Amino acid sequence: MNRPLGLRERKKAETRRAVHEAALRLIAELGFDAVTVEAIADAANISRRTFSNYFAGKEDAVLYGDEQRFRDLVERVRAQPPELPPWECLRAAVDEMWAEVGEPDRDSTLRMRLAKRHPALLARQLAMLSNLERDLADAIAGRPGRGPAARVQPRVMAAAFISALRLAGHLWIDDPEGRTLREVLDDLLDQMALPFTG
Repeated sequence: MNRPLGLRERKKAETRRAVHEAALRLIAELGFDAVTVEAIADAANISRRTFSNYFAGKEDAVLYGDEQRFRDLVERVRAQPPELPPWECLRAAVDEMWAEVGEPDRDSTLRMRLAKRHPALLARQLAMLSNLERDLADAIAGRPGRGPAARVQPRVMAAAFISALRLAGHLWIDDPEGRTLREVLDDLLDQMALPFTG
């Protein structure tokens, strides 16, 4: 899908992941307010200056994984066959990602969600999702419509799809039936598909 990364790019990507993972560990243990950029840098075995070369602040470091997953989704949507209608295209991209990533651990997901409820993180996350919503809308714009989907603006469909992904995670955490996240997500996307597929 993307061109292979060179050695320097791979090392940068590894450093970003290491900083992101260190930030997640620390906020899950100590809470967002108690964690400093210096502490994250120390935990990732880099300098404060190196941290600044990769992230503007600890919010960006914490949310890096979420942003990368959404950007991966956008690229997978763009790579779908051009004749595939928008909603089916979105579903196919998620299916591809799921085949690679698999089912997450419920307890660790809950801990991360609780850790990310800080107002500074929520504000940054909303800004990130707004940008990704536009990118996702651009990725599905121009695809052939079918039935009611032809009357739905790409931005509306992208917003609905992103909301479904986020809502599925919340519903899964509290699911009394103990279903997998994939089962909860598929059920939710099936319900949301009705206005888009007829």
